[in-house]
This record gives sequence, C-alpha cells and structure tokens, in this order.
Amino acid sequence: MRALAAQGVSLAIVLAISACAPRLKYIAPTVDAPPAFRENADWKTAQPGDEALRGTWWELFADPDLSALEQQIDVSNQTLKTAAAQFAQARAIVRGTRAGLFPQLNATASVSRAEGSGNRPSTTLHQAANDFILGADASYEADVWGRIHSAIDASRAGAQASAADLETARLSLHAELAVDYFTLRGIDRDRQLLDSAVESFQKALELTQNRFQGGIASQADVAQAETVLETTRAQAVDVGVGRAALEHAIAVLVGRPASLFSIAVAPLNAAPPPVPAGVPSELLERRPDIASAERRVAAANAQLGVATAAFYPRLILSGAGGFESSPLGSLLTGTSSVWGLGSSLLVNVFDAGRRQSVADQARAAQDQATAIYRQSVLIAFREVEDQLAALRILEEEAVIQRRAVDAAQRSLTQATNRYRGGLASYLEVTSAQNAALANERTAVGIVTRRMNASVLLMKGVGGGWQADSLAALSLR
Repeated sequence: MRALAAQGVSLAIVLAISACAPRLKYIAPTVDAPPAFRENADWKTAQPGDEALRGTWWELFADPDLSALEQQIDVSNQTLKTAAAQFAQARAIVRGTRAGLFPQLNATASVSRAEGSGNRPSTTLHQAANDFILGADASYEADVWGRIHSAIDASRAGAQASAADLETARLSLHAELAVDYFTLRGIDRDRQLLDSAVESFQKALELTQNRFQGGIASQADVAQAETVLETTRAQAVDVGVGRAALEHAIAVLVGRPASLFSIAVAPLNAAPPPVPAGVPSELLERRPDIASAERRVAAANAQLGVATAAFYPRLILSGAGGFESSPLGSLLTGTSSVWGLGSSLLVNVFDAGRRQSVADQARAAQDQATAIYRQSVLIAFREVEDQLAALRILEEEAVIQRRAVDAAQRSLTQATNRYRGGLASYLEVTSAQNAALANERTAVGIVTRRMNASVLLMKGVGGGWQADSLAALSLR
C-alpha cells in the first residue's frame, strides 16, 4: 500500500508539472486580400438567376451533353479515384494516431517444460518441471505534455488537407473536361463553316467554268477557283485531327477507352453565361487548394508541438496480472495468481542536440507551409483576375469581330456581283472569299475562348465548394 501511495504522489507531481508545459496554439496565417477584384469593377454583366455557384457549376452552361459527361467523372475517373484512395489513407492514419490515447492490452498464454542443472547453486533437484502461464499486461502513456494530442492534431489536419486535395483534383478534372468539350464544340463549328464554304466555293467554281466555256473568264480564273476550293477542303479535313485528340482526352477523363468512345458533332452556338466572381476574401473559403495549404500549416504547427513535447519526460504506466502454476490443475486457483503495477518516467538527459534539430526542422517546415499558403492565395487572386480580364477583353473583341465579319460578307457580295458583271477579276473574288472565311473562323475562336475563360473563372472561384465542409468532415 505504501508503494501504491508513493506512485500516486509521483503521478500527482508529474501532472502538476505538466500544467507549466508550453502549449502551441494554432493561429491561421494572415494574408493581404484586396477589397475587390480590379477587373471586376469594369466587367459589367447581368446577374445569373442563381447568384451562388453550386457544386454542379457546369449546369450554368445549360448543355445536357456536357452535364452528362461531367457526371461520369465522379464515377469513373481514375485520377479522382487515386486522390480518394490517398484521402482514405490519411483517415486511417488519424485513427492509428488516436489509438495512442488508449492503453495497450496484451494477453499471454504459455506452456513450457524445462530441466535445470543439479549442480547449480540453490538447486537441490535435477528433474524436469512444467510451467503454465495465463496472464495479461497493459501499458499506457499519460499524455501529460500533449505529445499524443499534437500528433493527432497533425494527422487530422493532414487528413483535412488530403480531403481538400481531393476536391482540388475534382474541380480541376471537371474544368479540364469542360474546356476540352467547348474546344471540341468550337472545332465542330469551325468544320461547319469550312463545309459551308466548300459548298459555296464549289458553286463559284462551276460559275467560273461556265464563264470560261462562254469565253468570258480566263483559264487563270478557273485555276484560282479550284485552288481556293481545294485549300478549303484540306482545312476542313485538317480540323479532324484536333477533334479526335480532344475526343480521346475526354474519353480518358470519363474513364472510357478511347477506341470505344465518341461524341456526336454539335457546333458551338451558345454564349458564355455570366459568372459571379464575388469578392477576393471569399477565395479563402471557396478554393480547395487554399484550404489544403492552410490545413498543412496547421499540421506543421501540430508537428512543432510534438517536437516541443519531446523535451519533457514521458510517463508510462504499466500493469500485469494472471496465473502461473506448475501443475495445470491448480492454474486458476487463488494461490497461482500473480500481479504487478508500475510506473516509469523516461527522461532524455543527453542526445547531442537531436531533439533541438528536430524542433528546428519542424519550425522551418511550418515557415515553409506558411509561405506555400500565402503563395497559393496570390496565385488564386491572379487566376481570377486573369479570367475576368479575358472575359472583359474578349467580349469587346467579339463585338468588333462581328463587325469585321459583316464587312467581309458585304465585300464578298460586292466582289461577286462585280465579277459577274465583268467589272472585276476573279482575284478580287478570291481575296474576298478568303477574308470572309478567315473572319468567320476568328469569330468562332473568340467564342470558344470566351467559353473556356468562363470555365476557368468558375474554377478560379472554387466552383461552389466551401471550406466549411472540412470542419464537418468525419475522420473517425
């Protein structure tokens, strides 16, 4: 009883000392967020019906084919499954680290038969004997300085960062699919223009041949008409290379073999929807990559707590009990019972600076994670500003290009009429045809770029994701 009392007093002293141990409180790093996006002030657009972006942000484009493809990413994309498996590993690490809060209990059972030396001191018998043991032992480390709790905090923050990484991968894949999809639709629209031009140029060639047969046009006019026609046909065939590559890329994104996947032709005719950019401070809550970087700062802070706790003693409580007997029949009797209780205080007196180097490494890792977090915020602001600027400038360019297309069409009509009236050579018609087609193709390219800029803006503002989901994340 005196031994148990002494151990109780020792434990009380250790617990009292632990109250004086330093505790590292985590404070999220501060960042300088501007009050508004510079480009958003001049970018005027109507507000969408749903001002808050939803998780299925691609539905703002109102394209059923795109929505059907986007839904397949969460089911079949292998990159996303890889990120999900990494998150599952992180959750398992949390459970393993949390197990340190509880005692370890081991059960033992052994049977042995041995014979000792008859000439050994204090040995009077020289015969074999049995030894039956049935027992259990337990050990427990009292987390008086928060080492285990800090390790749990680090693993939990790491798991939350992994969850944010999963959402970052999900957002990137959905955006990549949308960009590929609209680029493909832009190619379909380009092919439609080229096919229409081929039909028009075919009629122009027939007209020129008829005029040549009537002695009105020259052989050079016919050659020019044939050159324009065949060049345009070659361009129409050439765009198929890019379309095939995009179709194959989309097949990989949705988890399908490229050989068994196809997308029906549908020219791009839609205009980009308005996207609410919000205010810069919202990016800290809406960007999963920023949330991931912040959680890694928290994990580094907790690891610094683990390193700091290593400077203090470790209190280990242990106990064992069971039965031991030579004859098996008396193993479970009261006289065969054995037990023991103990405690130990492990103090590292000298390690040649090893613990200090670990603490310095943890502190440097925290500084590194903080710098990465702040850099992530700066990159997020830049990406949003880039796409806001792109949408504003491309909208202006689209208006100007529309006027250029109309002017080119008028020039082509006038050149054709002049040629039919014998007032112009076919070279004038050819130049007008090339200018009209080039301007129409440029207009299609601008629409495609505007659609892709809208997608990238949605990605830049987080796509409707919220960091609150990490706080409610179950890591059990």
